[in-house]
Amino acid sequence: MPKGQIVHLAIIMDGNRRWAKKRGLPIRLGHAEGVKALDRTAKACKRLGIHRVTVFGFSTENWGRTRGEVSSLVKLLEKTVREYADKMDKEKVGLKVIGRPKDFPKSLQSALDRAVNKLKHYRHDLLTIALSYGGRDELLRAARKAARSGRIDEKSFAASLDTAGLPDPDLIIRTGGQMRLSNFLPWQGAYSELYFTKTLWPDFGESDLRSALRDYAKRQRNFGK
Repeated sequence: MPKGQIVHLAIIMDGNRRWAKKRGLPIRLGHAEGVKALDRTAKACKRLGIHRVTVFGFSTENWGRTRGEVSSLVKLLEKTVREYADKMDKEKVGLKVIGRPKDFPKSLQSALDRAVNKLKHYRHDLLTIALSYGGRDELLRAARKAARSGRIDEKSFAASLDTAGLPDPDLIIRTGGQMRLSNFLPWQGAYSELYFTKTLWPDFGESDLRSALRDYAKRQRNFGK
């Protein structure tokens, strides 16, 4: 692979709530702006030749937020999935969901199932969304699955993960200024390059993405060798 080329990009989309609070706006509007940021960033990735993008949409820990915020987030997720399925169809982008989508209400589960099925033929460009996802939870589920198969080695374990079939991310970007992975892709990100930016997710765009890619291109990936 040429130096600096990214096959799989992962993003921790952090800062929606702080973006809204800084402007005296309801938190739900910060999340709505976050959807717009994902749309423009995904399009920029496609233009820049990044064909696999995985984003942290809703963590297992997010269920601990206030009932009102969780409810508005779930409604926004369903609205977004229904609205963007047709747009992704036109742009020939596939959709994959990892995590525990069955934790969500039936209406959102149905919307996700319809969208994934509608877009299943598109394999060149793929957007993966982690929903009700926690890395430790994924590892536990994968361990149980691998144990049932009677084989526990690195290859069979990776095949038991939610991301089976996807290459490990080359780069993980986290917006919002925090410098941690917050239980996101702990197995898959073992050798990923990390990029942290203070830019809040609703403000993130192509110029920020290009800055991350320029930084990544300067790095030498040795994988311990």
